[in-house]
Amino acid sequence: MKENRLEQLIETCYGMAAVINAADIGTGEQMTLRAMVRFEFFKFLSYLAYANGDLQQVELDFINQTLGYRFDKAELLQFRFAEKTATAEYCTVVPKALKYFVLADAGNKMEDTVYRRKKAITLVETYRLLGQTYIAQDEKTSEKEIRLLSDYVKLLEDFLKEYGLFRRNANIRPILPVIDRREDKKDEKKTANKKDATGAGQSKKTELNGKEQAEEPEEETMESMLAELNALTGLGVVKKEVGHLVNLVQVSKLREQYQMKQPSVSKHLVFSGNPGTGKTTVARLLAKIYKSLGILETGQLVEVDRGGLVGGYIGQTATKTMDVIDEALGGILFIDEAYALTVGKGEGDFGQEAVDTLLKAMEDNRDSLVVIVAGYPDLMEQFLSSNPGLRSRFSRFLHFEDYTPEELFEILESMCKGQEYKLSEEAAAYAKEFLVNRCANKPENFANARDVRNFLEHAITNQAARVVQEKNVDYELLARLKKCDFEGITL
Repeated sequence: MKENRLEQLIETCYGMAAVINAADIGTGEQMTLRAMVRFEFFKFLSYLAYANGDLQQVELDFINQTLGYRFDKAELLQFRFAEKTATAEYCTVVPKALKYFVLADAGNKMEDTVYRRKKAITLVETYRLLGQTYIAQDEKTSEKEIRLLSDYVKLLEDFLKEYGLFRRNANIRPILPVIDRREDKKDEKKTANKKDATGAGQSKKTELNGKEQAEEPEEETMESMLAELNALTGLGVVKKEVGHLVNLVQVSKLREQYQMKQPSVSKHLVFSGNPGTGKTTVARLLAKIYKSLGILETGQLVEVDRGGLVGGYIGQTATKTMDVIDEALGGILFIDEAYALTVGKGEGDFGQEAVDTLLKAMEDNRDSLVVIVAGYPDLMEQFLSSNPGLRSRFSRFLHFEDYTPEELFEILESMCKGQEYKLSEEAAAYAKEFLVNRCANKPENFANARDVRNFLEHAITNQAARVVQEKNVDYELLARLKKCDFEGITL
């Protein structure tokens, strides 16, 4: 039976360790580098263990079978405390074996091998896959497990970045070791209880610094995209739900590799909320995240409304809708104000034809198309109730709350910063009061962040009219927005 990818990567790491040792790197340790890698993999899994409050037998079996140990629950628990992997301190110390791998890649201490300069990044990617696969063993995946894994992998990646060795999407693949892979004959439990002298390797840092820079520019990572999402103002519930969705998809893909039953994960979404609450922004980020996870091939966002789908005569609507769907394949089709397709339309309207065409396309392209429908909460409920097939396709809902006055002012400050404007104290006070009143009254055209954008654009126009009258213009004058620039603005 063909070994799975994780098993192959672990064997590749063992083979690389042997090659590094053969180059007389790390030979001063009390154990071989291969044994050290295996031992530190075990420490890593013990760090993830008990994150859900208990260690399941399937998790213990995975640890023992993957690494060749024979620990029981009590012994593993004792090991966690002995090696301090149950504490936050563990996630601050780079494993000693990785330091030797980095030395081999960036320190010019050995001739190039079949592994080239990918030894350290391969070891880090093996840590990542090892942790993800361990987490997938238990059906009850917790946010804490995901956070512990993410924190530790970030520690390793940050270490590689110091030496120009971190490359996202570096085409990591298993490679059979090029020399004999001899098993370490030491007693397993004696090795497992050996103390790890974590200070070794620190002296190599100066020798490695500045040797080589990264060969490829870093691509946008899922972590950076989630960070971008979390940096958005407000949207606390939405951020949490997206995080849950990402975790579910990651674990689902791992369970698929093990031919396990898949949890039901709906990729199609309903975004409900008032205008200007960030629905399109989140949809665009989600498209890139789905691409990073391998769910979508291209990750583009195609935004459309009723006018882009519905034609004026028989046969035109299906053609228009399919043209849009073809454009969105491999990415996300975002239908804004989707309720307009079915609400208040009489005989002769072709909105329902667009819905029927969309439903069929979602079924025919289930692996290459994600659809997000968006609009006002009450009207979206009516939209989903208009066709039995709609509600069955969209089982995951994200509600975007209106922004508070404080959040809207934070958005205003962010927009100002992005365009190199600064608010005077009087202008800031006036803007805060304006936004408080706007949120308290919420007129029919209230549009959250769109109101803020319009408010700022009017103020910039007023400031321009004021500045052109000045004889002495400098940076401060061009950047400063005064109270008078905002006064009298109506939205």
